Amino acid sequence: MTGFIEENLSPAQIEQAEALYGPFTQRVRDLVDAAIRTEVDDDVIREVDEQLEKIVARLQERQREGSFGLRHNGETVTRAWGNAVIGLRNALAPPLDVHRDDEGRAFADFTLGAAYEGPPGLVHGGIVSLILDHTVGMVAGSRGKPRMTAYITVKYHQPTPLGDLRVEAWVDRVEGYKTFAVGHIIGPDGVTAEAEGLFIQPRWARD
Repeated sequence: MTGFIEENLSPAQIEQAEALYGPFTQRVRDLVDAAIRTEVDDDVIREVDEQLEKIVARLQERQREGSFGLRHNGETVTRAWGNAVIGLRNALAPPLDVHRDDEGRAFADFTLGAAYEGPPGLVHGGIVSLILDHTVGMVAGSRGKPRMTAYITVKYHQPTPLGDLRVEAWVDRVEGYKTFAVGHIIGPDGVTAEAEGLFIQPRWARD
């Protein structure tokens, strides 16, 4: 399947890459936040813009074709670093660090700042849906084989404020190659949005 790339890196090589790109990508996130909220003088903006133009050109001197994809060792997916929700190398990602408890529920504590704003001071509804789609889909596919979203329904109970948040997801039931999963996002005043979805195991992964 296109985008699934076998790349047999050792644990030490992966750890080295994490140590290099993790702080680098966080610096880019900090740049985005600073660019939104800065109030420096116009001359400073022009100066920084010139510096950024040179930095971008330098990074573009050598880059891969297309997206990052999923890098794996054999059948084991090891790196989804381009992912828009959990990607270590994607400055658009918060990123989420998703954990699982003994019952198989997935959860993550995360923070959304100025880059994720929709209404003033609130998270954009599309970002809420993105995070729920990813986390609910992730728990649906946690039984060793991938699941693709057939549909997902998001209900918004109250505005989701920017700041510290938590997402939780769990499997509701499994019917053959169909997995039904649910989840919600929790803010300081309780659940802000919840989702339920159907996730299908693709034909190529059923054997």
